[in-house]
Amino acid sequence: MDAIPFSDIERAFSSLPRAERERIIRHGVALRVTDLQKRLFLAESKIRSFAERYRTTLEQLEDAGLPDDADIKMHEDYLQWRHWVGVARQVTQDIDALQRLA
Repeated sequence: MDAIPFSDIERAFSSLPRAERERIIRHGVALRVTDLQKRLFLAESKIRSFAERYRTTLEQLEDAGLPDDADIKMHEDYLQWRHWVGVARQVTQDIDALQRLA
């Protein structure tokens, strides 16, 4: 099946009555926010797990620096921890932006 050109989709969407376009947008926003909330829950769970394992926050760890005797596992965890903090930050911003639309 060939992809429909975006311009055709845009034209078809624009031809719908305003109320229908608003319903579609609200429905899409609600679905997307639900997906993002699940991703945020996962990210926050990962962040909590690292904080409990190392008994600190990422911010405190970065302020102090990794210990001189940090093993490869701690270095790997640090990279993943930073990743999940970034994911949580971005997802929170996306949720906030979408909720302003709804």
